[in-house]
Order: sequence, then C-alpha cells, then structure tokens
Amino acid sequence: MSTFNFEPAPFVPFKDKAVIERCRNIKREDITRHSNPDFKIQVVKDEDLTFLWFGDILSRIKLASESGEKFIMIVPNPWPGYRHVARMINQMRIDCRNFWGFAMDEYADQDGNIAPEGWEWGFGHAMLKFFYYEIDKDLRPPREQFVLFSDLKDINDYSKKLADLGGADICYSGPGWTGHLAFLEPDAPELQAPLEEWKTFGAKIVTLSPFTIGQNSLHGCFGNSGDLTAVPPKAATVGPADVIGAKHRFDTHGITVGGSLNSWQRLITRLVLHGPVTPLLPASILQTLRTDVYVSEKSAMNIENNWDIGY
Repeated sequence: MSTFNFEPAPFVPFKDKAVIERCRNIKREDITRHSNPDFKIQVVKDEDLTFLWFGDILSRIKLASESGEKFIMIVPNPWPGYRHVARMINQMRIDCRNFWGFAMDEYADQDGNIAPEGWEWGFGHAMLKFFYYEIDKDLRPPREQFVLFSDLKDINDYSKKLADLGGADICYSGPGWTGHLAFLEPDAPELQAPLEEWKTFGAKIVTLSPFTIGQNSLHGCFGNSGDLTAVPPKAATVGPADVIGAKHRFDTHGITVGGSLNSWQRLITRLVLHGPVTPLLPASILQTLRTDVYVSEKSAMNIENNWDIGY
C-alpha cells in the first residue's frame, strides 16, 4: 500500500503529528488513566452527563443555602437545560441569596464591544432567560450576583471582582474544537505567550478561531445551519488565572452533531486529557489541577475509520 505523508494545514493550532497519533490511538478502556490522582476521569452514559452536571450545581447551591456560606461558580454557555436546575430550586424552595454565578464568556464584535444583555443570541441573555429569571423571585439572588460580561465597564473588572470575592468555588467547562477552555483560543493573537505567562492572564477580549465560529454556527440559536456570518468574530472570556484560581473544576466531554455518532470532540478530548500541557491546547491546563472530568460514551469511543458513513 502506498504512503502519503503531509503536514497539517498551517491554520491548525496544534499539529504535533506524533502526539496526535498517540492520542488518536487511546482506546475507550484507557481514556480514564492519568498520572495526576487529582485529575479524575470517568466515562459515563451520554444521557447521564447533564444530570451529573446539573446535580452538582444544585447540590452546591443547596449546601450554600444551608450553611450560610457564599457559593461562587463560573458557568459556560447557558442553554435551555438550565431551566431544570431553576425548577428544582423552586420545588425544593432553596434560598439562593448566597449564590453567585459568573458567566464564562460572551460574544463581542470586531471592535471588541461586548454583546449587550438584550441581544437574543448572547450568552448573557440566555443566562438570565433560562436560569436567573426561571428561579422564583423570592428565592433568586440579587441581579448583581449573576455577573455578565455586559455588566462590566472594563474587561479587567471581571477577574478583579472574582478575586475580591475569593475566587470561584468551582468552574464548569468543556473543550471546544480547538481545545479551548471558555473562549481561550490557542490561535488568538491576544493570548500568545509562554505557558507560565499565559497562566497569569485574566479575562480578555479575544479573536475567535475559525474552528470555533464553525462549531458555534451549528448551535440551535443560529439555526443549526452552519451560517458562519451569524457568529460574532470576537468574544470576552475568563482568563487562565480565573480557572486556576478556582477551588475545584468540573469538566464535561459529550458534544455530538445532533445527537448522532458524529463528533468533532472525540480527538480533542484525548488531546486535552492526555496530550501536553500547552496554550496550544488550552483545556490541557486542567491536567495539572484538581478536576473531575466526565466523558460520554460517544466521546470516549475508539477513533476508527468507518467507510459506511459519509458526511
């Protein structure tokens, strides 16, 4: 059989072929093994992934209500499923006065202007619509305790506000196609720095990767359409320092295309969990931190050629 050797396209952020080949060949049964005992990886059923995530959020809010202690979380792209957390809060009559929620990221325009709270397709708008305002008025925390990027006068105020509160108790996350954590893109010009300097960065306005724009163009809010023009070119995002400063982290891997077996996440999951710790794979920083990682069965599937399925 003939061989055909080629280099990855120049715009691919991480292209170490030896590492990619090693990670590509990690089998389902080996994906949970890691040298850091504080980096705990579990494979779970696809249908259980959201319940584990929402159950963790709910239990922490309830504990804060009972203990009287402040609870601060960084949460990713809000989606309608957060309504289920709000409904359980309402049913259980959980007082949320000690709860602080920090949005992980938000879109921005070409000039770095952050999308306003009223923009229907924005993360902040969804955070309020599907989570905050779904909590009964007598139970929800003050509005200023749901911190959106659009609330800020300056991007640096995000990390300062979080630090002044003592840092997040937990940061929820999941990797994007580039291996980004939040919108910490490996190819963003605003984030180019050696690892130790990169780890000190707070919240920033960054340029989105073309891969992220393609990925997000498949979101339901943009019509599942692949409309690249519907996704803004920049974003506000938490910084590596905000993630590192959290007391704990909860990372999920379970994105598929429309619930099918097709998933761009299958390789990047292996790279960020078992590849090098590098700004070229931003979510790889979690390998060095206390983190609970939950990988769905579909994301953990072996990467194998399948000639029976085309696009």
